[in-house]
Amino acid sequence: MNNNNRNNNDNDKMTLEEAGRKGGEATAKNHDREFYEEIGRKGGEATSENHDREFYEEIGRKGGEATSENHDREFYEEIGRKGGEATSENHDKEFYEEIGRKGGESRARQRDND
Repeated sequence: MNNNNRNNNDNDKMTLEEAGRKGGEATAKNHDREFYEEIGRKGGEATSENHDREFYEEIGRKGGEATSENHDREFYEEIGRKGGEATSENHDKEFYEEIGRKGGESRARQRDND
């Protein structure tokens, strides 16, 4: 059995988990928020170049399923309330008029096609 969370080959070597944790801690000490924003942007661009719409639909579906299995109605009410508050702080009356108009037009088209 592997004792002390060490590699079986040599008790002086750290596990991959330990190495990853230490490397992450060192990176966090040496870089700021902008660094992480930049590598996140680059990673997102690389991912979008290598995957199609179906990939994003699939990971979105899986994420939604996992979230719904782990949260109840109150969770969704709370995030909906917070999202609504944040949206109302960042948008004015004209924004709501515009999205209401677009929603009404879309619904009218759906009824026409039924």
